[in-house]
Amino acid sequence: MTYENQTFKIPKEADDYLECSAFVTTSIESIIKDAIDAGENKIVINTNLTLGLPMENINKIAGPFVEAWASQTFVKINQDRVNKYELIHVEAVERLHMADVILQFRKQRRVDSGVTAEVDVKATAEDIKGSGKSPNITSYARIRTAYVKDPDYLFVILSLKHRVYSTRNEHTGLMDGIMEIVDYNAYDLKLLSIKDISYNPALGTGQIQIRDIHYVEIENRTTWEFCQLLDRKYLRSARRDFDQWLDLARKNGWIKEDV
Repeated sequence: MTYENQTFKIPKEADDYLECSAFVTTSIESIIKDAIDAGENKIVINTNLTLGLPMENINKIAGPFVEAWASQTFVKINQDRVNKYELIHVEAVERLHMADVILQFRKQRRVDSGVTAEVDVKATAEDIKGSGKSPNITSYARIRTAYVKDPDYLFVILSLKHRVYSTRNEHTGLMDGIMEIVDYNAYDLKLLSIKDISYNPALGTGQIQIRDIHYVEIENRTTWEFCQLLDRKYLRSARRDFDQWLDLARKNGWIKEDV
């Protein structure tokens, strides 16, 4: 028994998937760009620390703040029901979900009137070398299964670069920490180039990672091609073998088997 002779459940995405993907990633980037241009890109952190925030370790606490800022930015846009981005729904998700926020945009399609994306927000520090460069995205089995269940599953990675500085509060005399969003990129995970996606066998079924979130390339591919790419990354790991893959495939419904 080999990988090649399995009877796979082959997901087939909609004909307009690439168009929807480009529409969503462009819309998300436009929302972030406009927030930055409008000066709405600062997170003020009030503390009673006279020396301000611990700058040498700020990257360790920045993630949740940046994620919350992104969610707030989307919610604010969604409150305008005629917003120019056609954003019609924003939903924050529980901590253990694959993404941080779910967005739905209005878009006229052949069989639908909208497109939904799950967005994973990743924070990186502009002034800390290597900060957030190669983030974990999600587990191999979890994301592989998501694409089988929904061939049009749209998983967007929103990379937000920030810098942090302190300024003295005139009223309290203490130092306020300012976390400022300064750059952004939105990527469709399924369309990242093969060399930009890596597999880390640590933790459960292994983690899908991006080699360098600041420099990625895009390659158009189908959902089935992406599933095969993920499988190859898994099977080429020195700590994985075909029997382990087959167990996951049976457990998660990736293959058809005779009853």
